[in-house]
Amino acid sequence: QVQLVESGGGLVQSGGSLRLSCTASGRISSINSMGWYRQAPGKQREFVTTITNRGMTNYADSVKARFTISLDNAKSTVYLQINSLRPEDTAVYYCNARTYYSITNYRDDWGQGTQVTVSS
Repeated sequence: QVQLVESGGGLVQSGGSLRLSCTASGRISSINSMGWYRQAPGKQREFVTTITNRGMTNYADSVKARFTISLDNAKSTVYLQINSLRPEDTAVYYCNARTYYSITNYRDDWGQGTQVTVSS
């Protein structure tokens, strides 16, 4: 089992920046990738970005130019730097850790979420 704790959310004006953090504990040696998803009010949870334990990254097209994910293996922490925030970025941001057992069999662990609110 993996436990995830997020921090860094808050209220920010449009155009501002935030850095979210997510620290993993438990069976962290089993984690293959970590990432971020978000859920806006009235919408489904959507993919934002992931990073593998080898540092390979993937981003949703909508955030590619403004969001940067990074991983500090020594601290078991993944960061999400968000720049040029827009009101449409307002959402609860969830940290995710994925552990693969095979190509098609994996387990997702989730954090409790951190609220990001962008005012116009």
